[in-house]
Amino acid sequence: MRLASILLGALVAGCSSGPPLPDWQLNSSQALLAFQRDYLSGDTRAAEADFARARGEIARTGREDLLARAELVRCAVHVASLEFDDCPGFQALREGAGTEERAYADYLAGHGTHAADDEALSRLVAAGVRLRTASIDPAGIAAAVELASAQGWRRPLLAWLGVQAQRAEAAGDGETAARLRRRMQLISG
Repeated sequence: MRLASILLGALVAGCSSGPPLPDWQLNSSQALLAFQRDYLSGDTRAAEADFARARGEIARTGREDLLARAELVRCAVHVASLEFDDCPGFQALREGAGTEERAYADYLAGHGTHAADDEALSRLVAAGVRLRTASIDPAGIAAAVELASAQGWRRPLLAWLGVQAQRAEAAGDGETAARLRRRMQLISG
């Protein structure tokens, strides 16, 4: 399941043929994409506003399943950034969610499986799930660092570099830990 299409596919299905899309579909899709972009870049305030706008547009439909999908997008972006919680926004809507959405939520929580696709965010979410379940190796962590770096995603990059630095410190490799901390300071500065 491509993360960008978790909600977008449901919202804009059939947009190439047929009547113009309702405003709520376009607005919520754009706001959800803006949320992803802003959150991953580290702009929490803008991301919160974007998500509230997306949620508000979707809420106009009264469709709990679509709200649940939006909450899954938020949860997935958090997992990519190594911010683990029980996805409270989705859990509040779980009963109205479909089977696929419930399975994906379970996957994000570290229960169950899901095949990541080639999309960068999907791969980073998969790495986050592997970290959460303690099934990632140093090469997987390095790959997540490089992926976040290549995308320019400040928030997950800092989180993944932090994991590398902690592991270097635990292994007694102060030189590597110091290099990683300098890189983190460069990103934060």
